Amino acid sequence: MNAPKPLLDVWCELQCPDCRSALDDVRALRERYGDRLDLRLRHFPLEKHKHSFAGAQAAEEAFEQGKGWPYVEAVLGRVEEFDRAGESFLVEVAAELGLDSEEFDTALIDGRHILIVDADQAEGKAIGVTGTPTYVIGGERLDGGKSQEGLRARIEEIADRLLAEQP
Repeated sequence: MNAPKPLLDVWCELQCPDCRSALDDVRALRERYGDRLDLRLRHFPLEKHKHSFAGAQAAEEAFEQGKGWPYVEAVLGRVEEFDRAGESFLVEVAAELGLDSEEFDTALIDGRHILIVDADQAEGKAIGVTGTPTYVIGGERLDGGKSQEGLRARIEEIADRLLAEQP
């Protein structure tokens, strides 16, 4: 039986400019560890961003349709456009990536992913997440909202230790 892979939770919000800056680190971690590290997007919509809750639901729909990370990267890469256009932008990006945009639209209307987003947000608050991006790996919380400086190195250090400890 395989040991569970180390898990890196990335608490993020698709309307957050700091999360866009963190994308380079997330990409580098995905390239370095591939499938040896389980990288999981967790939602922490901030009240100051009025479209962030819809963004979190859209990200869930993108993961369900098999293109979660490309979708997250596409939206974060154009965060100002998302600020201006709101929910219609989320559906537009889905179409650009070849996802079922009608299903996206329906998912945003019927709220099928709200429980996941609510649960993430509640868990984030319970463990002390106050802003985005925040990373949790090996039981350690790393706050990237203030500065990304040195975070990737710290995450790699913890991931390497966790991987070395595996049987």
